[in-house]
Amino acid sequence: MTRGQQQLGVLMAFFLGIVVADQFVVVERFYIILLCFILGSGLWWRMGWLRTVFVSVALLALLGGVARMEWAQLQFVNSPLSGQIDQSITVTGDVVREVDVRESFAQLYVRVEGELLLVRTDRFTAAQYGDTISVTGQLEKPSAFATDLGRVFDYQNYLKARGVQYVVSFARVSVVESGSGNNPIRWLLATKDTFAAAVTASLPPPQSDLGLGLLLGIKQALGEDLENAFRRTGLIHIVVLSGYNVMLVIAFFWWVTSWFLPLRGRVGLSLLGIVLFAIMVGLSATVVRASIMASILLLAKFIGTRYDVLRALLFAGLVMVVLNPYVLLYDLGFQLSFMATLGLVLFLPQFESTVVTDTKKIGLRDIFLATVVTQIAVLPLLIFHIGEVSIVSVVVNVLALPVVAVAMALTFATGLVALVSPILVLPIAFVTNLVLLYIITIVTWFDRLPFAAVVVPPISVWQLVGMYVLLGVVLWLWYTVKHAKGDTAVSPTDPPVFFR
Repeated sequence: MTRGQQQLGVLMAFFLGIVVADQFVVVERFYIILLCFILGSGLWWRMGWLRTVFVSVALLALLGGVARMEWAQLQFVNSPLSGQIDQSITVTGDVVREVDVRESFAQLYVRVEGELLLVRTDRFTAAQYGDTISVTGQLEKPSAFATDLGRVFDYQNYLKARGVQYVVSFARVSVVESGSGNNPIRWLLATKDTFAAAVTASLPPPQSDLGLGLLLGIKQALGEDLENAFRRTGLIHIVVLSGYNVMLVIAFFWWVTSWFLPLRGRVGLSLLGIVLFAIMVGLSATVVRASIMASILLLAKFIGTRYDVLRALLFAGLVMVVLNPYVLLYDLGFQLSFMATLGLVLFLPQFESTVVTDTKKIGLRDIFLATVVTQIAVLPLLIFHIGEVSIVSVVVNVLALPVVAVAMALTFATGLVALVSPILVLPIAFVTNLVLLYIITIVTWFDRLPFAAVVVPPISVWQLVGMYVLLGVVLWLWYTVKHAKGDTAVSPTDPPVFFR
């Protein structure tokens, strides 16, 4: 067992502890943990001391996962608002996150007496981050509901992953006081709004909406039809800021600072840029995971040590789940991001060593293989949670991804120049519009195909687990056969091309 496999095993044991604590009552947890200890103890006498240590650490990680989830559940116990469910309330609190403006409403995260409420109100509300507001509406406890594709969406635990236990819908909101909150965050969000307004004034919709989605993860204005088209064609990840987008932004920081700073200053400024960018775009699970891994990459460059993608991914996953155990089971963004990256780390080297002879340059073949690998890795999750699988995603990604970096750079340039002069920006905006229109055309054309996406019957949790076990077995057999033949897979620990 390699060190990376041992670390992955310990992390999986910790994750299993989270699942046990969340899905089973106290008595059932006791018997499950006892069974794990009995099985582990039965293996000790048949293994060497190194494997014995591994089993011991894994069992401790299991207990640690149970304890961490139980601690997280305590924050939703003894709420001061629990006696007012389904009643009309009037409360005063602070808006503690950026206002989430949707197509027909706005969502505010409001801190009231230590309780975080999700308040839905008119999309044209004047409330902003840092404001103290008065909220009047009916307090509700969210519940699960069925989606159009026959899946059950656990909305209650989805909100708990965001620290929310209660919702106030159709609320009347009035601003009591403005200007509080964290000043740097207020400045970042204000800068983001100013930049977004400049882009919107320079580009027509939906191109402006797509550009802001690529660069800042603002996808709300795309409209339901276009957003569904991106989802059905498997390209929605570029609009919600996938790790690919984040790494392009970080590569831009690295390239710019390389012109005038030594390595130490370049790393420091890039790390600061990562933090500021992550806060500006909302700290989604995907952004946080990519930011942690990129920070580890920069620190590895600074120290002069080798960057190990698998260990960086495991560390990022561990940090995120320790901070918020609910993301493991109830944040689809975290699940998709983690599994897609894990698929790239574990499967892509096997594909590359089989069909690729030159991996030094990034081309269509690399995008094709990466898309295939990520689709394989996230397919069970898509079937389980969403129920719709894109058939054309590989083709669409191959056609669209090569211009995503260009589209992001042009959108950024359009916004910057527009802030200086609405006249000088015209030629840049013209080119930006063409590139963004190309992506939209590709998506809408393939979305019209009757076979663009297929609806898959629901599967159980055990079938989901079984599919991933099967993928693991296939990977292990593939790896074993290749090494028995003397073939060596491309190392998954190489850093991205732009950092080499």
